[in-house]
Amino acid sequence: MLTVTTRSELVKALWSCASEERKPQTRRLLAGLSKDELQYIAEFLGSSILENHFRGWSTRWELAEGITCFERRRQRSDGSMATNSEHKMIVLLEFLCSCA
Repeated sequence: MLTVTTRSELVKALWSCASEERKPQTRRLLAGLSKDELQYIAEFLGSSILENHFRGWSTRWELAEGITCFERRRQRSDGSMATNSEHKMIVLLEFLCSCA
């Protein structure tokens, strides 16, 4: 597993996912997040790419449902509820909506 070691590398990688017109807004959002929150977003994006979960997520509601499914899979894989998982899910939803 590749580990990104710096916060700035995470910000740069996640920022590159935003559409051109949304990059300034996305940069501001990412600048205010902790490294842990950034890693959570990156984990979701990686999982979504590998498992092809982005299909059919066209509304905020569908995105929220996809995030909930992702969190359930994470809980099953490590057997415990992550600290601040609800907060991270909200941050992830905001990130995804800011990138579109």
